[in-house]
Parts: sequence; structure tokens; C-alpha cells
Amino acid sequence: MEHPSMLAGQIAVVTGASRGIGAAIAHKLASLGAHVVLTARDQDQLSKVVAEIQAEGGLAESHLCDLTQPAQIESFARRVLEAHGRCDILVNNGGVGWFQGPLHETPPETLDHLFAINLRAPYLLLRAFAPAMIAAQRGHIINMSSLAGKNPVPNGAAYAATKWGLNGMMVSAAEELRQHQVRVSLVAPGTVRTEFGSGQSSQKSALGAIAPADIANIVALLATQAAESFISEVQIRPTLKK
Repeated sequence: MEHPSMLAGQIAVVTGASRGIGAAIAHKLASLGAHVVLTARDQDQLSKVVAEIQAEGGLAESHLCDLTQPAQIESFARRVLEAHGRCDILVNNGGVGWFQGPLHETPPETLDHLFAINLRAPYLLLRAFAPAMIAAQRGHIINMSSLAGKNPVPNGAAYAATKWGLNGMMVSAAEELRQHQVRVSLVAPGTVRTEFGSGQSSQKSALGAIAPADIANIVALLATQAAESFISEVQIRPTLKK
């Protein structure tokens, strides 16, 4: 059973936290007592989410960071570690989609953009925060994957490739870091009711798409696991297939 102080004293970094799944995760972790550090590119929206969390009695702050820019990721991580001296939970949630045509018609710059945000940024964030977790002999890195990383996705092959790659990278990192008591997990949802990608999922019926709060509950479950165990991967689907 969750308790409002289960994550008290912990620092939780959430990327892509200005709306949708990321905002829901930030709210949830703050409700469990974590001090949540939100990052995205929309300062107005970030400030709104921080204000909402604080109004609910939670602890939150925000920092702008463009996940396509390695220097900004490095600077962001440095600011967090200098201010707090630790990072207990890293949620790699920031991501972009593209479902507008077959692979042979996908512009190279689109593929580069997808890989920069969906695959390179989680690597850079892990690289930035894992040493502090190793030093503390504790930490949890939770990565937002997708069922697109398990299945063929016609007209979304480049996006699927980023999620297949994320899965392979993070299950390997999990084996590297578990000896340091740092856990690495993947959350792979199906259709979520957000404006992600085409935005069509926001029009789905209640049972035809997962709510962002459902994903946030899964992240909370992972983050509050007992020290002697961790859940490697969670796949979550809408109740109705269509």
C-alpha cells in the first residue's frame, strides 16, 4: 500500500514533465513525498505543473532542458547534483513520435531527431546521473518505452526503432548497474490518451486508451519496490483493443 511519505527525502528527476504522462508522473511521485525536479522545453507549462504540485503540498522545481542538446543535458544534471547532492529516481519520459509514412519516405533529419530524443537523451541522462547513484549504492532509472518496441509499426518504423533500441540499451544497463544496487526498469504502454504523435489517441474512448495517471501509478509501483527486488519491465495495454 502506498503511503504519502514512501519517497520522502528522495530526489526524482522527470523529463518531458510539462504535460501528459510526464506531468502525471511528477504529480504522483510528489504525492509520495519525493522532491520532484521537472524538465522540458516549455517553461510556462512547467511552471504550471510545479504550481499545481506545490498547491497540493508537494515539493517540486523545474529547469528548462532541450533533450536534443547534449551540453544542456550535462548542465541540467550538474545543476541538480550540485543543488541536491543526489538523484534517487530518474524517469526518462521525454520522447517524440512520427507516424506519417513508411521508412523509405522518412526524412533523414526526422530519423535523427527521433533518435536524439528517444534514444541518445536517455543514454546521456543515465551517463550523467548513474555515477551519483553508484556512489550512493542506490537508485532507480525508469524508462518510458512503448509496445512499439515489441512489435512492427507500419508508417512508424523510425519511432519503433528508437524504442527497440531503448529496450536493448536499458536491459543491458540493468545488468551493469544491479551490482551497485541501482535498478533499471522499462515501462512499455500501448495507446495513451495524450496529444503524443498524431494526437488521435486523445480522442479514444475511456477503455480504448490508457490514462496518463495509469502510467504514473506503474512508475510509483516501480519506484517503491522493496530493496531486494525490482521489476524489469511492465507492459500495459488499453482494455479495449480498438
